Amino acid sequence: MLRVYMDQARVLKLDRPVSKVIVGNAKVADATVADAKTIVLTGRSFGSTNLVLLDADGNAILDESILVSIDEANTVRVFRQTERTVLSCTPNCEQHSDTTAAATTAAAP
Repeated sequence: MLRVYMDQARVLKLDRPVSKVIVGNAKVADATVADAKTIVLTGRSFGSTNLVLLDADGNAILDESILVSIDEANTVRVFRQTERTVLSCTPNCEQHSDTTAAATTAAAP
């Protein structure tokens, strides 16, 4: 699995020239051909998709899953009782997720 952070790029060096680049969900990740043997993969939004690279004969050079996530080093988590908010601070803090923990209780017989 290839991992890339949102709004960041990752360079993929290939051992042979690529002819066609296919990204399963372009809203999650983008792939750009820098040259015949170099692909630049950019995370667009949170999620997972796949990347398929084909040579001139239509043979798969690469067929991998991509996971786009936030860079944990640049996040701040705010906890308020059962709520959790994750802020990505690169460079300005923006809210990326809310999680509300549900309390469950079990009655004794």
